[in-house]
Amino acid sequence: MIRSLRAAPRSVQVLCTVDVEQSRDSLHAHVDLDGIDVGPGDTVIVEDAPWQVGFGERRIRRCRALVTRAGWFERLRTKLAAHLALTELYEVSFSTWRRP
Repeated sequence: MIRSLRAAPRSVQVLCTVDVEQSRDSLHAHVDLDGIDVGPGDTVIVEDAPWQVGFGERRIRRCRALVTRAGWFERLRTKLAAHLALTELYEVSFSTWRRP
């Protein structure tokens, strides 16, 4: 049974839609993967994506992407690092004096 769990491919090639826009209203780059969900620690490499878009332009292109799944240890490490980075935002000072 454990052997069958390890036999699952760690890297998968999927099709994706890349949407890149640079305009007065929006500056974004979105990637929508077809039929796959990405989890913590997974990496996605998009092949042949539009990397340069002039001002006022929007490009939408179908590309291929290579999704590499993280192992359980990498997922745990990524979740822990994200939690610790988030707690840095919680730094609050309770002091008895006030600034004028």
